[in-house]
Amino acid sequence: MSVPAVGSLPSRLLRLYGGLALYGLGIGLQIESGVGNSPWDVFHQGVALRTGLTIGTIIILVGALVMLLWIPLKQKPGIGTISNVVFLGLFADAAIWLLPTPVHWAISWTYLLIAVVAIGLATALYISAGLGPGPRDGIMTGLMRLGLSVRLGRFLIEITALGVGWLLGGTLGLGTLVFALAIGPLTQLFTRWFPLTRETP
Repeated sequence: MSVPAVGSLPSRLLRLYGGLALYGLGIGLQIESGVGNSPWDVFHQGVALRTGLTIGTIIILVGALVMLLWIPLKQKPGIGTISNVVFLGLFADAAIWLLPTPVHWAISWTYLLIAVVAIGLATALYISAGLGPGPRDGIMTGLMRLGLSVRLGRFLIEITALGVGWLLGGTLGLGTLVFALAIGPLTQLFTRWFPLTRETP
C-alpha cells in the first residue's frame, strides 16, 4: 500500500533533524545510565574503549562503513541517510558531554526509561520525514529485497554487534533487555502520531 507524502519539505527536514537530535540525546542518556546500552551502542562503546575515540566518532565511522554494504544490496541513500551518518554521532557526543553521570540507581533507571522513549519517538520522527533510512535500517531493507526476513536479518546483525561489543568492553545489562523489548512497540505507537511519508526522488 502506498503512503502519500505528508508535509512540506521544511517540515520534513525539521522532523529529520529534530529526530536525529532526540536520538542522540537518547543514546547519551542510555550510555550515561550505565545499566545497559542498545545492541549497537554496546558495540560502539566497546570500539570506543579500545580505540580511544569518542562514541560519537565511532557511530559516524560505523555508519559510513555500514553504508558500503548498501552497494551489493543496491540500496540508494537519501539526505536522511547521509544526515544520520554525519549528525547522529555529533548529537550523541554532545549529550554524553553535557549529561551528568548518575550517582544513584534511581537516576540511572530514569535516564534509561527516558532514553528508550526518546529513541522510539526519534525513530518515528526521522522515518516519517521520508528522506531516506538510517544506514543500519537500510541494511534491513536490502536484506528484505533479497528474500531474508527483516526480523531474522535484524536479529543476526544486532546479536553480532552485541556480542562483539560486549567482548570489547561495551556495557551490557538489564537496560539492554528493556531497550530490546520496548523499542519496537514504542516506535509503532509514535508512528501513529507522525504518519509516514513517501520518499521523494
